[in-house]
Amino acid sequence: MTAADLPAVMAIERATFPLDAWSEGMMRGELDEQPRTRHYVVAVVDGEIVGYAGLAAAADQADVQTIAVLETHQGTGIGGAMLAELLGEARRRGAREVFLEVRSDNPRARAVYEHFGFEEIGTRRRYYDDGTDAIMMRKKLDG
Repeated sequence: MTAADLPAVMAIERATFPLDAWSEGMMRGELDEQPRTRHYVVAVVDGEIVGYAGLAAAADQADVQTIAVLETHQGTGIGGAMLAELLGEARRRGAREVFLEVRSDNPRARAVYEHFGFEEIGTRRRYYDDGTDAIMMRKKLDG
């Protein structure tokens, strides 16, 4: 992902996370940390950005910062492909574990993460702006 991708990315961000969307400034801050501690990717279908995902990595730990796919492209494997890319980057950077938070009211995303080997490790009560809990998940990476 580059700054040139931000108009499309921000449109997806606001559509996917209407109650707690990141600001463009927050997203630019994430991009400013590439490649030092961040790795952001976009998914393109027929010349259109339809999804994006980001990873933060430091030392032997990484965190999935965000994954979003346009509703019209959900369920097509794009989110899983981007997650696989983030996990590959975490391994390349020497991470031994990857963490993430997912909304407790998003069973589709939780199922994807579980499919990739993430396990629930806790709950952050009322983590999101609308009071929804976050389920904390972790995946241990193979050596």
